[in-house]
Amino acid sequence: MNESEASLTSPPDDAPRPQHGYSANKDAYLKRLKRIEGQVRGIARMVDEDKYCIDILTQVAAVTKALHAVSLGLVEEHIGHCVVGAAAEPDPERRAEAIDFKVKEATDAIGRLLR
Repeated sequence: MNESEASLTSPPDDAPRPQHGYSANKDAYLKRLKRIEGQVRGIARMVDEDKYCIDILTQVAAVTKALHAVSLGLVEEHIGHCVVGAAAEPDPERRAEAIDFKVKEATDAIGRLLR
């Protein structure tokens, strides 16, 4: 990341902590992630107890689907908050650069999810 990209993503050291797009739904995300964590522990217990492989795979698929739902929610929040926020940049030159950077972040994240 070069210096201009860092200035688009990182506030100065003395700046207040930025509000992220998911902040309004943080408790819901944490609740879902704790539920997923419990599911993963359940899968480990199933392996430890030598449960039937198809039953374990069914639970792995459920966790994978739950994580994808969290991921899609975070992508939506990023676009709705961070990309839209970049579009509100008053300086036209910085606005274009900020939008491009935030869209690239979203695109890269979506690419990682699809691998």
